[in-house]
Amino acid sequence: MSNVPKDLDVAKRAKVIEWLKTEVIDQVSRLFKALWEGSTTRVGDSLASLIMSSYILGRRLGIPYRQLDDLLLEKLRKHKQEGHQLEEWYQDISALEEHMRKR
Repeated sequence: MSNVPKDLDVAKRAKVIEWLKTEVIDQVSRLFKALWEGSTTRVGDSLASLIMSSYILGRRLGIPYRQLDDLLLEKLRKHKQEGHQLEEWYQDISALEEHMRKR
């Protein structure tokens, strides 16, 4: 059991969540800058960091990684059923769903 007082632990957890929220915003900003500059390397790095920060933020908010994966798959199925334009034009929804299922 931890020797850290409960109120300090709660404060620390809240601070980490706030920090992760700023990380998500920072990565969106970096993504937009990389897109503007046309740097595929930086675009990939920013997207990877954004996904990582999102998963960790979800975990800190009580959503396990597996549950987040399941929620994503559910959303993909819903978009497919509703005829999302990205599915109709490029089959992006199906491609991502297949990728998620193969992992």
